[in-house]
Amino acid sequence: MAPTRATIEDVARAAGVSRAAVSKVIRDAYGVSDSMRERVSAAIADLGYRPRVAARAMRGSSRTVGVQLPRVDNSFFARILVGVFDHLEGTGYQTILAPMTHAANGKAALESLVDRQVDAIIAVAPAVSQTWLEQLGLRVPLVQIGQHDDPEHYDVVTGDDEEGSRLVMAHLFELGHRRIAHFTVDQRALSDPPADPHLARTRIYDELMTERGLPTDTRAIPLTEEAAYAETISLLSLADPPTALFAGHDELALGALRASAERGLGPEEFSVVGYDDVPIASHPLIGLTTIDQFGEEMGFLAASLVLERISGRTGSVLRQTDPVLRARRSSARISSATQAAGAD
Repeated sequence: MAPTRATIEDVARAAGVSRAAVSKVIRDAYGVSDSMRERVSAAIADLGYRPRVAARAMRGSSRTVGVQLPRVDNSFFARILVGVFDHLEGTGYQTILAPMTHAANGKAALESLVDRQVDAIIAVAPAVSQTWLEQLGLRVPLVQIGQHDDPEHYDVVTGDDEEGSRLVMAHLFELGHRRIAHFTVDQRALSDPPADPHLARTRIYDELMTERGLPTDTRAIPLTEEAAYAETISLLSLADPPTALFAGHDELALGALRASAERGLGPEEFSVVGYDDVPIASHPLIGLTTIDQFGEEMGFLAASLVLERISGRTGSVLRQTDPVLRARRSSARISSATQAAGAD
């Protein structure tokens, strides 16, 4: 015999509040105290009650999907949006964008979408903890992109960051590079750092360099091209500079390429490999070697999963794209002169 599905009355009884109070929490109505929200949310989680369908029945569908992004000037996020738009085209759903102005306001951006009564949310929320997202997933259908979460109440779409990093390092080792530096993003008030894709990339870099007895040089810098430019100038000014750079993001790689070009260095003296394959990376005057983690596919998958959740699916789903190395002109076999200089 199938178990009885929990009702809103069951939640009210377990939380010690009225049915109307549960309804207000589900609808995120004005005037709900933090203590009441915590009690009702805990009862919802304990009973496995799915409030989303009830909430939509109360207010009707808005036919909108909210998309939360850390930034709007990031070309990789634009690739994700293209995938979301492609999948939602013809479904009758419109999108509402909620960018973050700084890393600490990810929750505020997500709450702003809830306030607008979107039917579902697609989030790129690196600075928001899984614990908080689990509670959000009980209130509205949710798909998180990029983070390596293991959720119960929302879905996840990621790239295989460990495999992508192995592809980068194998490429540089094959080209003869041994003095390899790594740029990663600075710590952005992450609540659940093990889930962050940049930390996964750094971990693989450290492991593979250490396995070969090679010194590591990881530098956490702000996620801007200008910061990467300045840090690369510093690197290249060392007495024994690296001959290659694994940049954990294409924006960092582009800053490094600018510094390298100003120093008059070719890829056989200083190779640069990025991550994300933003559109400009393939421009013939740039030719950035990078990892393609298929942003459009990520967005397409996220939109597909969120529509499934709107239709009533409740179990969590994880999807992962397989990375591909796009080898271009920014990386090359180390020259014998550069190799000999490092051996002196």
